[in-house]
Amino acid sequence: MKKSAIIFTSVTVCIMVALLIGIILIEPQAESDINESMQDAVLHENDKIDFFGIPVNPGFISAVTTTLILVVFAALVRIFAIPRFKMKPGKFQLLLETLVNFFDSLAKQNSPHKNGFLGAYIFAAGCYIFVSTLLELIGLQWTSIAGESVSLGAPLADINGAIALGCLSYLIILSGGISSNGFVGVGRTLKEFSLPISMSFRLFGALLSGLLVTELVYHFLALSFVLPVVVGVLFTLLHAVIQSYVLVMLTSLFYGEVSEPGIKKEKKIKSKRGVAVAEK
Repeated sequence: MKKSAIIFTSVTVCIMVALLIGIILIEPQAESDINESMQDAVLHENDKIDFFGIPVNPGFISAVTTTLILVVFAALVRIFAIPRFKMKPGKFQLLLETLVNFFDSLAKQNSPHKNGFLGAYIFAAGCYIFVSTLLELIGLQWTSIAGESVSLGAPLADINGAIALGCLSYLIILSGGISSNGFVGVGRTLKEFSLPISMSFRLFGALLSGLLVTELVYHFLALSFVLPVVVGVLFTLLHAVIQSYVLVMLTSLFYGEVSEPGIKKEKKIKSKRGVAVAEK
């Protein structure tokens, strides 16, 4: 025990000394660099990427990459994994069934009517948000039109991607209202006219704030050697889980509200005036 404690203490001291030397030797970043980095993270004026002759934001490349990853993974699972599922599930089968049951139960709980497609959509949307947010941890590099290396961030940190997913979720909610109540369902959905805006900006604001905080930590002298790794992983994981759950929950709740069948009011039979019936 004493030998292990000595080794642990020695390694810890060596790591602390190395970190201290790195913090001292690292050069401070220019103020203009952080301004440009944060401006590009929001406006994407200087980091456009050539996509078959069309200048696009890095978030678009991230969205295409995430979609390809999910489609290929789903195809591989369907072809090679699902046919081998057994009554006694293994670890991967148990994980997959747990995820599917979670989203299916969430859809049935919040929307007792017309919930078949809802379960599939919130499962796909939750996986897309989670995987696309974790894409920041990989740090994929791409070459911009200006010839500089650009790190691909989360596609929902781009306002265009956030608006697209928010509007798509709103259309799914609208489809639930139409399929259950017809024009009445349309009225119920259009009543929440601010819903796509709030959903879009909630996603955009949450993911962009994490990106900006990480950029600030990276450019701060005393913290730019070690802490960005911890902060980046922490913010990315939290945003991936929280934002996936928030969008899924909001979509299922509003879908259940607009798809709930209306209660038909019973017609009251009015008795004729001046006529009284007495029973003895």
